[in-house]
Amino acid sequence: MAWDIPLLKIGNLEMKLIQGGMGVGISLDNLSSAVANEGGAGIIASVEIGSLLDYPLDRNNPSKRNEDALRDVIRSARNKTNGVIGVNVMYALTHCIELAKVSFEENVDLLITGAGPFADLPKYMGNSKTLIGPIVNSARTANFFCRVWNKLGHSPDFIVVEGPAAGGHLGYDKYNPKKPEITDNLDNPEFVEHGLGRIIVEAVKPYEDKTGRKIPVIAAGGIFYGGDIKKYLELGASGVQMATRFVTTNECDANIKFKEEYIKSNKGDIIIIESPVGMPGRAIKNKFLESVKRGERKPRCCKYQCLKTCNPVTSRYCIAQALKEAQKGNLDEGFVFCSTNAYRCKEDCIVPVKEVFNKLPQEYRDNKRS
Repeated sequence: MAWDIPLLKIGNLEMKLIQGGMGVGISLDNLSSAVANEGGAGIIASVEIGSLLDYPLDRNNPSKRNEDALRDVIRSARNKTNGVIGVNVMYALTHCIELAKVSFEENVDLLITGAGPFADLPKYMGNSKTLIGPIVNSARTANFFCRVWNKLGHSPDFIVVEGPAAGGHLGYDKYNPKKPEITDNLDNPEFVEHGLGRIIVEAVKPYEDKTGRKIPVIAAGGIFYGGDIKKYLELGASGVQMATRFVTTNECDANIKFKEEYIKSNKGDIIIIESPVGMPGRAIKNKFLESVKRGERKPRCCKYQCLKTCNPVTSRYCIAQALKEAQKGNLDEGFVFCSTNAYRCKEDCIVPVKEVFNKLPQEYRDNKRS
């Protein structure tokens, strides 16, 4: 199928779309390289991959196993593709700086950061050619990154604006971290549309004029069909980020039981939960989450120390452990993050990444939307 959808251009790179980074371990080298081989940007999720992949823990340097694992996963992806490879580094991670440095040292094509204001990220770039961009949910937050990074000599190379239909953790407003702006808009399907326009006009345009270079704005959150891509391109986005549809592919790095949760789910199974990290999240309800709701789970200690905002004394469960168990297919001890459209994955069941890309152009022409 010919790809007649406009390409996303970031710096000197061209790609069909960006595959959203999904942790823990849902998008590693297999999925990211498969997406890159089809002309997309494949994104590796950096969160807790060292413990997931059983790298040894150095108690004198607890970040080392995640750094080593990330470096190896990047190199493995590179060995499988000549396409665009990137890494997602959440600011909420305790060792976000170390993981960003690894990404820069390995010269990944893209580094995407979210879950907090990674204000000094450009300081760690060195001579890397990596293009950097934040995930935001408001013009105010987009302006923050443009302003602060510009002072460090490197304005965002792109900006991802994520709406409330997204999966996983939902939003972070730097100016009101205890009550993310996005929580007021969880049921507002037009949130990303309004946010997109404001970000382009109020935040990005002044810095494009100032720096003399294009800052692409990329729509994300609940984008599933080709018609969704068309919709956001018509609204002014330069491209889209898509994640959920790649979960139920052969190449997705999660266990088959994880993928089957998407296929078995119905629209009513997708719920908003309160995460131990202090943010809302979207997930598929299961027995594990039911037990959390009943107050039956409580971590005895913190095994990972992976998140800045997680307090094991007050947390009802360890989210790193729960997501690791889910990735491995043990749904009795974990749960599955998802977007609003996870239940739509039953239409195709488990398919190759290539098939997803082959279907998007016809859906684009037919204007098929979520």
